[in-house]
Amino acid sequence: MINWRTLLFGLGFGLIDSIALPITKAVSNGLNKWYMIIPMIFYAFSPLVFLKALSQESLTVMNLVWDLSSDIIVTMIGLFVFAEKISPVKLMGVVAGMFSLFLLAYDSPEWNGFLAENFHMSGGIFQ
Repeated sequence: MINWRTLLFGLGFGLIDSIALPITKAVSNGLNKWYMIIPMIFYAFSPLVFLKALSQESLTVMNLVWDLSSDIIVTMIGLFVFAEKISPVKLMGVVAGMFSLFLLAYDSPEWNGFLAENFHMSGGIFQ
């Protein structure tokens, strides 16, 4: 079953980055430096949102979901707003990131049991 709350928090963090990073890019391209106040305000509030997210998911998973969501959203902005280009291999990396995001939000007792039993994935770091 997909944990939609984990994905929504990740997408929220991705949206923070999708606003802040293009503004930063625009400032680096000559936009008035006073616009940097906007990313600073967004990033000032992100720890509070992250604290709330930790009530839904572990630090390990939530950080990865945040990073991957941000990476994917900001990559799409780079491609479609700033007309940046990437190679086919890098595009495969973006697709792999999307698949990873799905795996991080997916939790199945059946699959967890199967992996634990057949691949000795129990104890240690495993839940």
